[in-house]
Amino acid sequence: MTELELKYGCNPNQKPARIFMEEGELPLKVLNGRPGYINFMDALNSWQLVKALKKATGLPAAASFKHVSPAGAALGLPLSDVERHIYFAPEGELSPIACAYIRARGADRLCSFGDWAALSDVCDGDTARFLAAEVSDGIIAPGYTDEALEILKGKRKGGYNVVEIDPSYTPAPIERRNIFGITFEQGYNDLDINEEMLQNVVTENKELSQQAKNDMLLSLITLKYTQSNSVCYVKNGMTIGVGAGQQSRIHCTRLAGNKADIWWLRQHPKVLGLQFVDNIRRPDRDNAIDIYISDEHDDVLAEGVWQNTFKVKPEVLTSEEKAAWIAQMSGVTVGSDAFFPFGDNVERARKSGVQYIAQPGGSIRDDQVIATANKYGMVMAFTGIRLFHH
Repeated sequence: MTELELKYGCNPNQKPARIFMEEGELPLKVLNGRPGYINFMDALNSWQLVKALKKATGLPAAASFKHVSPAGAALGLPLSDVERHIYFAPEGELSPIACAYIRARGADRLCSFGDWAALSDVCDGDTARFLAAEVSDGIIAPGYTDEALEILKGKRKGGYNVVEIDPSYTPAPIERRNIFGITFEQGYNDLDINEEMLQNVVTENKELSQQAKNDMLLSLITLKYTQSNSVCYVKNGMTIGVGAGQQSRIHCTRLAGNKADIWWLRQHPKVLGLQFVDNIRRPDRDNAIDIYISDEHDDVLAEGVWQNTFKVKPEVLTSEEKAAWIAQMSGVTVGSDAFFPFGDNVERARKSGVQYIAQPGGSIRDDQVIATANKYGMVMAFTGIRLFHH
């Protein structure tokens, strides 16, 4: 048996703590730092997500994890000029894996604060340099270039957590966990999410482009490793809103939809034109933008507050302007880890530009849900597969 002793468990009072294998060697190495219990939970869940994304799409993938759910996940597609601006990406050509992580973190920069990063491919210098400027707890990847490892070892005064995973590792077919001293046992969820799941299109509109299929796969694979109940909005190969751990399906849809709206509002011309004071830290800028586009904008514009953030007092982004901008969003995909029980989920999704839906189906009101999707010309696929994760 091999093991790695940890400082403590989920909380400092939970000692002793360790990770171990009953048979064989641990399939990972700690190259730097001292990851904790929750770090490893994030690391192992996020690694499964990006590995599955790479297998399903053939593209490099990355995830930004917080508290055992993804704040964002993305494929390694090129960044637009607007994306470079709102994600604080450096100028010049960037590697696909760097683009994947920049997009994954950019999906929800507030929730990604202090994240755990996961990469499907070897971490290179481009990715490491971007990570070095962000607040992050650690990273897991199948390998690191010498340049990347040198950069990451200098982060957090040398304490940044760097974990290397064996990409060939396959877990045992049976997994166990203890709750309240009682052992639970189940088969490992080795469900292969692929395009075959998207063949049962139940709406009148059945046009699915390859990009739409990839976005559906991205939403479903993200949901497989998100605490349930969960709903995920995706656009152009990246999540733009993840709603996790809600007891009500409509609350998941609203939460994720609100995050998608914020992602889109960050691209409003007034937001892009905000003039920040010199040397402002990225988290402070993220917080200011979030407040500026929220209903709390009066606080950040109040006398004595905005001077610490902006060079020039910003013009208010009105509710009417926000509504008009959100109405322009289109081509969004939404996935759900269990069936939509009512058409209200489709109605809420439509408000955030959803055109494609992937969900298991199986509600006694499926006809109502399908009719609602048909009303807006959406394409909806029933996968027949539930994706609960706890």
